[in-house]
Amino acid sequence: MRIETQCVQAGYQPENGQPRILPIYQSTTYKYDSAEHLGKLFDLSVPGHMYTRISNPTVEMVENKIAALEGGVGAMLTSSGQAANLLAVLNIASAGDNIVCASAIYGGTINLFGFTLKRLGIEARFFTPEATDEEISALFDERTRLVFGETVANPALIVCDIERLARIAHAHSVPLVIDNTFPTPVLCRPIEFGCDIVVHSTTKYMDGHASVVGGCIVDSGNFDWEKACKYPELTEPDESYHGVVYTKSFGRAAYINKARAQLMRDFGCTPQPIAAFILNLGLESLAVRMERHCENAQAVAEYLEKHSKVSWVNFPGLASSPQHALAQKYLPNGVCGVISFGVKGGREAAMKFMDSLRLAQIVVHVADARTSVLHPASTTHRQLTDEQLVDAGISADLVRLSVGIENIEDILEDLEQAFKKI
Repeated sequence: MRIETQCVQAGYQPENGQPRILPIYQSTTYKYDSAEHLGKLFDLSVPGHMYTRISNPTVEMVENKIAALEGGVGAMLTSSGQAANLLAVLNIASAGDNIVCASAIYGGTINLFGFTLKRLGIEARFFTPEATDEEISALFDERTRLVFGETVANPALIVCDIERLARIAHAHSVPLVIDNTFPTPVLCRPIEFGCDIVVHSTTKYMDGHASVVGGCIVDSGNFDWEKACKYPELTEPDESYHGVVYTKSFGRAAYINKARAQLMRDFGCTPQPIAAFILNLGLESLAVRMERHCENAQAVAEYLEKHSKVSWVNFPGLASSPQHALAQKYLPNGVCGVISFGVKGGREAAMKFMDSLRLAQIVVHVADARTSVLHPASTTHRQLTDEQLVDAGISADLVRLSVGIENIEDILEDLEQAFKKI
């Protein structure tokens, strides 16, 4: 099936007489005919569900859909995008280890990696978008466990050169983890460019309606954990699970099965069945919505680029963008619906512009059907230092506009009337 069809059909295939749409298994508990069978579930020797904190039929079917969309061997939904990032790292990193990370990523992720993980003994070593291969490679040592980046950085909109990072990561025998939240697999499938693990905040375009918070980890199945010789978590017996060796028991799906059996079990970052059901409703229209988001965003970016009260526009879909060549390579069918730009007059003018919008609403959210706006430096990235803001590509005058799927003329008219107020 092509990806537009997978958005609708993948994950759940009803059999004769079963519900046509995904059922909601709103249950914490499952009944078994024998203690022996339940024991086998706990030994991970047979498939099935033992407790909803670990897995659930509704959740599993949505996981299967997202795995199919990204081209992976398996996926695991989490309670939020940040939970997905956390578990993706902790699955293969422990105290004393380090990760190599792009600085141009979501501010919350910078805080998670740079501060919270540091308290757990895991060091994040950041590199700027301008860093050379040699400068990035210099950050590695024998305790480096992964490389992390975002396909399109939130909100700097810097496009990640996935093949380049994959080449560097693999040269040091570590996997590449890519946050693919903004493009979604409809616009970019990082695994096809050498990425090993994909993470998502499904709260954004995948849900698409600001209805439910969630996250997801997708395992490509392509990284050879045994050949890397530095991941005993996967290649040696897990004492917390009767000595199971994940690479032996699960083959290519070792990483994602360990994440579920060990980390989801212990941390409990569990998505609720009703949340998975709501997410699936969004996924069914994802391909159609992304096409409209991209079409509208391109029109808005071209309008802003010509506006006398706009000092700069950052949108990789513009031919004038320094990111345009990478966008053409990785995102030929559209980047996303998010635009960053500066209003002449700086922070004060930007605030006045935002307050004057009518259709577009000021919200701490991005990437859903409704056009919204935010000033990241004073909100979502407020916790960052001035130096970190610069490294993340965020200036004091930066306005993040998330272009929705409304009529484009209404969106442009709203922007124009707001500009007239400043």
